[in-house]
Amino acid sequence: MLLSISITRNRAHRISVSTFFFIAGFTFASWASRIPDIKTTLQLSDAGLGGVLFALPLGLMISMPVSGYVVTRFGSSRIVIITALFYPLTLILLGLAPTAWLLSAVLFVFGFWGNLFNISVNTQAVGVEALYGRSIMASFHGLWSLAGFTGAATGTLMVAVHLSPFIHFCIICATAFLLVFISFKYTLPHNNGNNRQPVFAKPDASILKLGLIAFGCLVCEGTMFDWSGVYFQKVVKVPASYTTLGYVAFMSSMAAGRFIADWLVTKSGVKTMLQLSGIIITTGLLTAVIFPYIIPATIGFLLVGLGVSSVVPLIYGLAGKSKTMLPGVALAAVSTIGFLGFLVGPPMIGFIAGAFNLRWSFTVIALIGLATTILAGKLRIG
Repeated sequence: MLLSISITRNRAHRISVSTFFFIAGFTFASWASRIPDIKTTLQLSDAGLGGVLFALPLGLMISMPVSGYVVTRFGSSRIVIITALFYPLTLILLGLAPTAWLLSAVLFVFGFWGNLFNISVNTQAVGVEALYGRSIMASFHGLWSLAGFTGAATGTLMVAVHLSPFIHFCIICATAFLLVFISFKYTLPHNNGNNRQPVFAKPDASILKLGLIAFGCLVCEGTMFDWSGVYFQKVVKVPASYTTLGYVAFMSSMAAGRFIADWLVTKSGVKTMLQLSGIIITTGLLTAVIFPYIIPATIGFLLVGLGVSSVVPLIYGLAGKSKTMLPGVALAAVSTIGFLGFLVGPPMIGFIAGAFNLRWSFTVIALIGLATTILAGKLRIG
C-alpha cells in the first residue's frame, strides 16, 4: 500500500515537472514563430533585427551568475512556479512593443526569466530523477523539444488565420497559466542536495569537465540551429524549397532521441552514452562534409540530432548530483560554460567559412563533437 502511494506520488511529481518543461519550450517556440511578423511590423532591417535579438542571450547571461543562488535561496519549487507565470507573461509585452528599443528591453527580461526557469525546472527534474533511481532526465528535455514543435505549429496556425502576435501571445499565456494552475501542487517541495554546502563555490574539476562537454555539444547544436539551412543552400545546393530539410531532420531526430535516451542509458550507462554521442555527432557532421549531397547530408544531420539529443540532459543530471555544490548552483555553473558554446559556435563557423569555406567550418565542429567523447572518457561517475 505504501509502495503504491509512493509510486503514485512520484508519477505526479514527474508529470508536474514535465508540464513545466512543456511550458518552457512552448513559450520560447511561440516567440520564435512570430519573429518575422514582428520584424515586418517594426520595419527592422536584418542588421536591426540581429541587434534586437542579441538582447535575449544578454539577459540570459546576466541571470546566470545569480540563478543558482536564487534557486537555492528560495527553493526550486517556488522559483519554477513564479518563472512559469512571468516567462509567458512577458510574451504579451513582446507583442505590444512599439519600437525596437522597447522590444530589446523586453527581450532582455524574457531571456532573464527564461534562464531562471531553466535552472529551476532542471533542479526539480534532478530531484524527481533521484526519486525514480534511474535516468529520466532526457525524457523531460524531450518534452521541451515536443513543445517546441507544438509552439511552432501553433504559430503557423496563428499566422494563417491572421491573428496578431499580441492576441497569439495572450492565448499562449492563458494556456501556460492554466497548465501552471493544474500542476503547481505537485512540484517537489524541497531541493535535493546537502544544504551544508556553500551557495557560492568555485566549480571543481568534475563540474568543469561537465561544463566543457556541454560547451562542445552546444557548439554543435548552435551550428545546426543557425547554419544548417545555409549549408544546404550553399554546399548541398538544394532547391529553395529544400533548404530547411537539414534543420527539420536535425530537430526531429533530436526530439526522438531524447525519448529513447533514458532507456539506452539504463542499458549502457551514462559514460558510455556520452562517449557514443560524441562519436555519432562527429560521424554525422563528417558524412555531410564528405558527401555534400541531399540524401547523405540529410542522414548526416539526422545523426547529429541523435548525437546531441542526450548530452545536455545527462550532463545536467550529473551536475545535479554534485557532491561539492548544491544542485541549483552546479546546474547554473554547467549552464554558463555550456551556453558560451551556443554563443561562440555560430560566429566561429562564419569566421572559418570566410577564411576557407563552409565545409572546413563543419569539419572543425565535427572535431569539437569528438572532443566530447574524449572528455566523457575522463569522467569519474560513481
